[in-house]
Amino acid sequence: MSKRIETLAEVQATCWRTLQQCARDRLHEWRVMTLATANGAQADARLVVIRDVMPDAQELVFYTDSRSPKVEQMRLRPQGVLVAWSRQLSWQLRMPVELTVQTSGLEVSSRWALMKMSPSAQDYLSPLPPGATLGTGDPPRPERATREHFAVVTARVLSMDWMELHAEGHRRALFDDTGGRWVQP
Repeated sequence: MSKRIETLAEVQATCWRTLQQCARDRLHEWRVMTLATANGAQADARLVVIRDVMPDAQELVFYTDSRSPKVEQMRLRPQGVLVAWSRQLSWQLRMPVELTVQTSGLEVSSRWALMKMSPSAQDYLSPLPPGATLGTGDPPRPERATREHFAVVTARVLSMDWMELHAEGHRRALFDDTGGRWVQP
């Protein structure tokens, strides 16, 4: 980015445009984000791949194996935080989100139809859940004809906390349902 953005409106619009780019560009730094959720009284974090962004609805979409421990965590407590970092932009974006997990229905079927032939589909075809012990023998062969374990997670963005690290001075802005405002970095 050659020109430093100056207004709150520009920051917010650029964040959403950048999020849309990350869903389309496999090499984009924001494509893989950290998702933090609650595991009882403990925090739990893992990386997720952003697959779709809908700015008008303020939603991001990623996929998971329905047997993953994070699915139960999201069902018990559907709040989380997504965190993205761009070294190129020197931007951090933190987004508290409300999480919804879908394991069936038209949206799940449609998204599975688009990705079932991709290498990523193998992530959801294993007969064993994520984290299962494989033992010392050969790993199990993936199931090929089902999407039984494929889940779509929608993260509705509740607010955005944007921070820019810059030689001319760090900046931070917060966007929520009351609007945007500059805050101390």
